[in-house]
Amino acid sequence: MLTGAFTALITPFNNNEIDEKSLVKLINWQIDEGINGLVPVGTTGETPTLSHDEHAKVVEICIKTTAGRVPVIAGAGSNSTAEAVEMVEFAQKAGADGVLCVAPYYNKPNQEGLFQHFSAIAKATDLPVILYNIPSRSIVDISIDTMARLQNTHENIAGVKDATSDIGRVSLQRAQLGKGFIQFSADDMSAVGFNAHGGHGAISVVSNIAPKLFTAMMDASLNGNFDEALRIQDKLAPLMSALFIEPNPAGTKYVAQKLGLCQADLRLPMVPLTDTTKKIIDAAMEHAGIA
Repeated sequence: MLTGAFTALITPFNNNEIDEKSLVKLINWQIDEGINGLVPVGTTGETPTLSHDEHAKVVEICIKTTAGRVPVIAGAGSNSTAEAVEMVEFAQKAGADGVLCVAPYYNKPNQEGLFQHFSAIAKATDLPVILYNIPSRSIVDISIDTMARLQNTHENIAGVKDATSDIGRVSLQRAQLGKGFIQFSADDMSAVGFNAHGGHGAISVVSNIAPKLFTAMMDASLNGNFDEALRIQDKLAPLMSALFIEPNPAGTKYVAQKLGLCQADLRLPMVPLTDTTKKIIDAAMEHAGIA
């Protein structure tokens, strides 16, 4: 089962081009630090600014560099069903271990549209499909009934990355979908509580720059050691908060540059951090012990 701490990987840039050397360095460092899995080309990877060729390149680099050491769940979402199917087919051909597919954004399908969209994706691959439910960005919410219908229709509808900010929903989803349906938190700050409700881990932003700590926190919470999980949470909480003062992944890339992992370069419409935010992040890094 896909469980534990998965990193929603940033995409390093240098002079507005993908920095392949830094991407390889980041992936190897993540694995050396004990991360349980990697998720390239998601929101944190600035996917909306990547061309299709760049998207494919990042997935290929991640799978090749990882070389089976940890699972790779490739981002493969689109608000066009045909485009999402193409991305999923590519991910399977490239050797991914699963795909993460976001609810179609902007065009606002109803629940039947969501069912048909994810059904087309599930039919196109043998890989586990992780639904990405993020109403704050996609506007639409994949209902629990629709998830259950998908699960009952397609064996490879394997789980959800839940960004609803409703921890109670974890219990409701577990009751209807079963313990085997993978539930990943999409929110670092509430991931411990998410796991207490029966979650299976998190697809994390902060683990880009604190993979060892975040993985230890997920391990502790999944093993019922909440005293230890909260001890680590207290170390990471200021940093998890500070990274989102300005739009992600500006803060994460700022820290990654300070750690020597890659440049802090972003693509428009993302812009560099203000000096005020940098100072807050610096203090949070020191608090976490990663300065």
